[in-house]
Amino acid sequence: MAEEQQQETQQPVFGIEKIYVKDLSLEAPNAPQVFLQKENPQVSIELQNKAALIDEGVFEVVITITVTSKIQDKVAFLVEVAQAGIFVIRNVPEENISAILGVTCPNILFPYAREAVSDMVTRAGFPPVLLNPVNFEALYAQQLQQQPAENATTH
Repeated sequence: MAEEQQQETQQPVFGIEKIYVKDLSLEAPNAPQVFLQKENPQVSIELQNKAALIDEGVFEVVITITVTSKIQDKVAFLVEVAQAGIFVIRNVPEENISAILGVTCPNILFPYAREAVSDMVTRAGFPPVLLNPVNFEALYAQQLQQQPAENATTH
């Protein structure tokens, strides 16, 4: 019986403790004049991902999405959402944890961030911004490739 309990405690654990908006901002610096513009806006999107250990086996992951819409040289709107989650990861090999934090957790958070962006833009009176899916696996692989190059230049 003790062996069974020990095996159960050694099973990998992944859980979502909480999903929440950590920060949310919207700016429409050129309203109301921007609503009279007939030109199509240029939209740019930036994405960041951060993870931090907050307790033993407990991590906070935050994806930050910044959407900027410009008409000519004037900002129509700027929306920034920091969507966060608290995740429990235990009994997972150390080499796998960064992939979970860089791929799995952002994949869980992204739909919430996408909804927050669309909702805020619509509430501001602009047409909704529908963010395309993000391949966090490719972004993670790209980040891993950049790390050795950065380490080589700093040493």
